[in-house]
Amino acid sequence: MNWLDKLERKYGRFGIPNLMLYIVTTMLFVAIFDIVLRFPLSSYFSLNRAMVMKGQIWRLFTFIFVPPASSVLTLTLALYFYYFIGSTLERVWGTFRFNVYYLCGLLGCMAAGLITGYGSNDYLNLSLFLAFAYLFPNHEVLLFFIIPIKMKYLAYLDWALFAISLIFGSWASRAAVIASLINFFLFFGPDIWYQIKMRRGNATQRNFRKYYRNNRNRW
Repeated sequence: MNWLDKLERKYGRFGIPNLMLYIVTTMLFVAIFDIVLRFPLSSYFSLNRAMVMKGQIWRLFTFIFVPPASSVLTLTLALYFYYFIGSTLERVWGTFRFNVYYLCGLLGCMAAGLITGYGSNDYLNLSLFLAFAYLFPNHEVLLFFIIPIKMKYLAYLDWALFAISLIFGSWASRAAVIASLINFFLFFGPDIWYQIKMRRGNATQRNFRKYYRNNRNRW
């Protein structure tokens, strides 16, 4: 990725180390207000175009801190999972590249929210998961704390959910899906395309060898 190498050489010093730790910690802080203190802080952080137009500009960024709406147990697991995936990607890519990946997803979700009226960080967090699954497809997690399952199979399920949202969802959900996948295809699109071309080339070679073996006696 030449464009990313150039960006890193020029702006690498501006990377924020441990970005996911800050995001997850702030999510926990917001969740404490929502659940424990019964103060709906999430409603002031969510991306709402009407409120942005009224001057609440912070919503363009604070929506990433809105915690998933769930029980305390599932919230704890989700935040740990977000941190594990984000910190692993940062170790693999380096601070700057992980920041760029997250920023691209954030900008995509921001644009989708401004177009449709509302935005969330759900698909943005799923894009982190897809990146992790692409890099570590055979990494195993315990589903329901019991069943070991590889990340690639969970990724297939996520892709299926994305497809369902694109086909049957509202225009808002379609925009959110497309926007949240911009970062994934920016980073992995060239590699995916290269693999497709290689497989096509290998398939062509295998077909030629098979044809040659079956017809060499005629020659």
